[in-house]
Amino acid sequence: MNKKLYRVEENKVFAGVCGGIAEYFNIDVSIVRLAAVVIGLCAFVGVVAYIAAAFIVPTKSSIDNQ
Repeated sequence: MNKKLYRVEENKVFAGVCGGIAEYFNIDVSIVRLAAVVIGLCAFVGVVAYIAAAFIVPTKSSIDNQ
């Protein structure tokens, strides 16, 4: 099975990065969102990483169209 990381367009809050990570690891999106908030509050690196992922990681629809 070839898994790919992507952003989701449905059920997203900001850019869909957490939803894509949750689907990739097959875990609940609430856990990923909570972890993202904790990391973002503890270390500014988490905020920068999320913003970078929002620009770098492709959307699910763009992967499906290939």
